[in-house]
Amino acid sequence: MEFNPKYTISTRLANQLLEIERHKEAINVLPITPNLLVSLKETARLLSTHYSTQIEGNDLTQKEVQSIARGKQGNFTGRERDEREVRNYFRALAFVEEQLQDKAPITEIFIKTLHSLVLVGSKKPTPYREGQNVIKDSSSGGIVYMPPEAKDVSTLMKELVIWINQEVDTGELPAPLLAGLVHYQFATIHPYYDGNGRTARLLTTYILHTTGYGMKGIYSLEEYYAKQLSDYYDALNIGTSHNYYGGRAQADITPFLEYFVGGMSISFGKVRKSAISLQTKHPQNIDASAKLRELRPQQRAVLLLFQNYKEVGMQEIAEHLGMDTRSAYTLVKKWIEQGFMQIINTSKRTRTYGLSLEWESLLSQQQFSSSLKTIEERGKKK
Repeated sequence: MEFNPKYTISTRLANQLLEIERHKEAINVLPITPNLLVSLKETARLLSTHYSTQIEGNDLTQKEVQSIARGKQGNFTGRERDEREVRNYFRALAFVEEQLQDKAPITEIFIKTLHSLVLVGSKKPTPYREGQNVIKDSSSGGIVYMPPEAKDVSTLMKELVIWINQEVDTGELPAPLLAGLVHYQFATIHPYYDGNGRTARLLTTYILHTTGYGMKGIYSLEEYYAKQLSDYYDALNIGTSHNYYGGRAQADITPFLEYFVGGMSISFGKVRKSAISLQTKHPQNIDASAKLRELRPQQRAVLLLFQNYKEVGMQEIAEHLGMDTRSAYTLVKKWIEQGFMQIINTSKRTRTYGLSLEWESLLSQQQFSSSLKTIEERGKKK
């Protein structure tokens, strides 16, 4: 069952690959300020979550998704499942970012953990399906595609993971093609009853980042899929054969690759245009001292705490500020609304907090850290 995809580099596909390279190089040399980069990354993260869950039928608006991301309580009565899907997707994105920092290889455990986060918000790896699943037409109820039998899923996934790592190691296959082929094959195997699409899209994102196409994390392919949803499903060629064993495994994947790589080109071009436009509205240099003067003394004190820890619990914040947890909670709640902090782990029992993406980025800059250190030293002298 070795994965040996069938496709050709058509003229259209070759031109799309060249276009991606042009956008990629242009974005990589843009003098994007840290502030602007944080803003663009946060926007991409929100768009990815909104559109990837929308594809699966989630009807929360972009504004509501943003509200959830900032830890605000909204009125989601009757739509708790939608809210849960969004929160889970944010957890999965955070996991992807953590694994990218650790340069973790793609393994079956990685994929199973990714799926678990998407579906239930847990890092406990989920096993592959044990029975047959089918993909049906939502309007007619007719069977559109019958994935492989459960007994073959484990072998197919093993072969896919081996193939991914071989291709990543050799670097011979252009990354956009690699990502597109993985997306297609994951959807073909359909290793789970639910959550396959979201997991496939996150896996695609991880592959692109690890192969040099992360584009600073400021793009969202999910928006492209969601806005052309019928084209997305048509391109997957699910309708080519109703049964995996009836020709799907040997199908020519070129049409899907043209769709996928074309989407990358469009998305990269959109980000490039947006970054150039926004760049003119932001100063090239950040006045760290002025930025710090925007903060209250207690906020500056919390910044010092986050110089050593990426995320902390409420008790740690309270002890650092020398106050009781109830008072600390009131402060943190206000800071989250102001965009200074964010909730990292939403679990009530193990809830943790971190700086917002903007302030975390600023804190990592040498100029900013030096200014913070100066303020700290002045405070000690007084």
